[in-house]
Amino acid sequence: MNRNPKPTDRQTVNPSHHSNNHPSNTHRRSKSRSSRVMTVFGLGSLVAIIAAVSLTSERDGPGSQSLTASISAASTSASGCVATETMPGGDNFYVPNAPLVEDLGSDLIVEGTVREAGTCEPVRDARIQIWLNTARGGEGEPSNRGSVMTDENGFYRLETSPVVSQFGQPHVHIAYDDGDYRSLFLRSVMESEDVSSFTVDFVLEPVDE
Repeated sequence: MNRNPKPTDRQTVNPSHHSNNHPSNTHRRSKSRSSRVMTVFGLGSLVAIIAAVSLTSERDGPGSQSLTASISAASTSASGCVATETMPGGDNFYVPNAPLVEDLGSDLIVEGTVREAGTCEPVRDARIQIWLNTARGGEGEPSNRGSVMTDENGFYRLETSPVVSQFGQPHVHIAYDDGDYRSLFLRSVMESEDVSSFTVDFVLEPVDE
């Protein structure tokens, strides 16, 4: 008996068409795109962090420190004022006994209050020396250096010519080296050359008798 083969019901399936439209493949493609987006975002954040650190390091490099109101406030506690520490580079170009002056130019006011460690009492009649780099010359230029005396409230003030940045850091040197207290040398960094006033408060430590 001859049997005729029955027509088959099977259909040819295009493998590629099946693969591209399967839900699991669509999920994998979406997940891959998300991974690439997250990678790019992560690299961008890393670059931003590195740039911020580099800018901060350039502005506030080794041997520098900015004495702000917050730092000065931190020096005062319930147990008394804490002596300010000498800064690295604070005595660069220091010359003892700089003459008392009325001013060192105009357009920038350098001022602050000097107190005694422990008691927080104002230090009166203290000789404070200030020197800086200006358009007239460097920190060794005699016309960029002078001393002032604190008043009965421990306050000092000196008007100077504007600072010209050195090594990307506009700064002012302030020193006490008059004998009654331990010598102190500061290299206080300013936010920019364009400021018209700069306040530096500090605390002196009495010399042990």
